[in-house]
Amino acid sequence: MQRSVRERLQPVGRLRRLLVSDADLLCQSVERDVKRPAAEVLLTDILPVADACRFLQQESRRILRPSSISFFRRPLWLFGERDVVYRRPHGVVGIIGTWNYPILLNGVQIVQAVTAGNGVLWKPSELVPETSERFHGLLLRAGFPEALIQRLPATREAGPLLIEAEVDHVVFTGSEAVGRKLAARLGERLISSTLELSGCDAMFVMADADLSLAAKAAWFGVTLNKGQTCLAVRRIFVDQRVHEAFLELLRPLAAEARPMSLALESQERQAERLVREAQVQGARPLHSGGSKSGSGVTPTILIDTNPDMAVCREASFAPIAAVMPFRSIDEALEMNARCEFGLGASVFTADVVAARELAAKLPAGMVTVNDALAPTAHPATPFGGRMASGWGVTQGAEGLRAMTMPQVVSIRGGKWRPHYQPIGPSSPLVAVTRGILEWSHGGGKKCLRGLKRILGNAWKLWR
Repeated sequence: MQRSVRERLQPVGRLRRLLVSDADLLCQSVERDVKRPAAEVLLTDILPVADACRFLQQESRRILRPSSISFFRRPLWLFGERDVVYRRPHGVVGIIGTWNYPILLNGVQIVQAVTAGNGVLWKPSELVPETSERFHGLLLRAGFPEALIQRLPATREAGPLLIEAEVDHVVFTGSEAVGRKLAARLGERLISSTLELSGCDAMFVMADADLSLAAKAAWFGVTLNKGQTCLAVRRIFVDQRVHEAFLELLRPLAAEARPMSLALESQERQAERLVREAQVQGARPLHSGGSKSGSGVTPTILIDTNPDMAVCREASFAPIAAVMPFRSIDEALEMNARCEFGLGASVFTADVVAARELAAKLPAGMVTVNDALAPTAHPATPFGGRMASGWGVTQGAEGLRAMTMPQVVSIRGGKWRPHYQPIGPSSPLVAVTRGILEWSHGGGKKCLRGLKRILGNAWKLWR
């Protein structure tokens, strides 16, 4: 028997409490798995998941409530019809999780899927085996039915198994390359998906921006989680009138940087290659250091760059970014368009109206104004990208609805069904249809003529 939304929410509330009581244990697990400091995990993983749970408790009944179509929206030719739109769960949602924010990105998706009425088949990342086991245990302690949250092994081999399993919708968080392969296979099976893929996010610093704030935000956006963030700041477009002043504020931050060990050696090698290739093409580090093979990656801000360099076009998971001056907004937009990713962007300016106008021209799923990264975890807003950054959303009302499919139930009373009659040139149904068309959409004299057609022929349909 399908449980009500109220029943599904009971373990969501208990999970909120367990996230508080077990916060230290969760932080320790993440630290052991991927060497992230506990304070950062608390801020970027555990707190946002707890807020997402509260959002579901407060809003999910409203979001998932059946919606009756207003009488005033019903066309005349559907006289007597009553329509209600229901949100039905997909069935089984396969979730292929990521490791960089293993509690936030996995937790929100799992809890939303179950709140929407689905079962979950979850494949955690092979990089966070202890974290996934602990979090799965937390879900079961909270009261989520064990049969509804099945966890596959945290291995690379388990991913293809999930794609071939009997699932009805798949949510994948990972690289663009893997996402393309996954989308192709799911397309063959006609299984819907939500793909949260890579990013190469842009920051726009306008001439009237608070440059000190913008520099701090840029450094935060480059180095948070050692740059292992899909929404990390990778490309920084700065109005040429404040370009040098901005660099002077960024320089001391870069000077204090120390090498950071990344979760994957392949990411370190890619970062080293991107910096090396950019330097061959004329780029320079803002401060001497650059990436260091074998000892991690030193956060690196590259200057004298251009948007065609690989560092400005490839998705990477390392603390590196390129700064480029622009002379006009159109030039900045043209440079931005050379990158195929569209996950997030940020704009720093004192003119909020201008920022909104710029945001409307950016192919990005999320645009922050005078801030970076943090607002993307707002529990009431959707999270998702465009173009090579994937499709669909998780989080917020839209993310919860994405865990369902709309179903329309249309009910008609009585026995009068004029549309069942044979249709011919002299059929009164044709005359009434023409009358409805003129009355509803013709305007002026055609509207009056249409009403006369309806009144003159509708009675014939009752015979």
